[in-house]
Amino acid sequence: MSVSVFIQTLNEEDNLPRCLESVSWSDDIVVLDSYSTDRTEEIARAAGARFYQRKYDGRANNQNWAVENIDFKHPWVWYVDADEVTLPELAHEIIQLTSDTSRPEVAYLVRRKNIFMGKWLKHGNVYNCWFARLWKPNKIRWERGANPVAIIDGATGFLKCDFLHYTLSKGFEAWFGKMNKTSTYEAEETMKELQHGRIDWLGLISPDPVRRRNALKRLSFRMPCRPLLVFIYMYLLRAGFLDGRPGLTYCTLRAISEFEICCKVKKLRQRQKDLPT
Repeated sequence: MSVSVFIQTLNEEDNLPRCLESVSWSDDIVVLDSYSTDRTEEIARAAGARFYQRKYDGRANNQNWAVENIDFKHPWVWYVDADEVTLPELAHEIIQLTSDTSRPEVAYLVRRKNIFMGKWLKHGNVYNCWFARLWKPNKIRWERGANPVAIIDGATGFLKCDFLHYTLSKGFEAWFGKMNKTSTYEAEETMKELQHGRIDWLGLISPDPVRRRNALKRLSFRMPCRPLLVFIYMYLLRAGFLDGRPGLTYCTLRAISEFEICCKVKKLRQRQKDLPT
């Protein structure tokens, strides 16, 4: 075995058992908790996981703290959230790749299947997103408070198998609560991008899917009617309508999230100009 498992949690007593079961093949499971008030700690320790706690101040900060302060037992780390499941075929691929010490990669990207309202959202560009989830701790860092961007020092590979993400596992109330917190981080990052960033025009046509997605996101920050454009892009241009009612609901929620971000960006701009908010 050459892989540790890293999980972030906050009140995940309902999701965590399923997640832990899916990574039970690892002998080094590490949970970084943001002071849960439910049975998260009890469940994690009962499964033999090492348990750490840290006040949450953004996903990137949490992840950077983990790679800097946690002594993972193995040279490779597989990162999974509590509402996600590592499928057996993916676990086999992870173990196989990391056991080959001759490979040059220091990190691997993987796609996830979002399970929403009981259905896999195959369209709407939800499936075609790649995430850095398998990495060597000394070769990766993250930027941005929300939806962090991985900065990888070395060669990157792509995993063939996917993992499952149960997007609505805590219900709509929790979804909107999370959306409210995430939109605050996104609004702050949008302000930074508008003030100091630039559009990566070449990135829009890059063969690298991660660079292409980040370039498109940077462009979207500067476009009017952003919530409407996000909905049109996901539901029509990326065929989210093929996912039926769950697809319509998800694309609508994403548009609402973008609207919330735009409102908070406007509020931050008013504060900068000392205008009433």
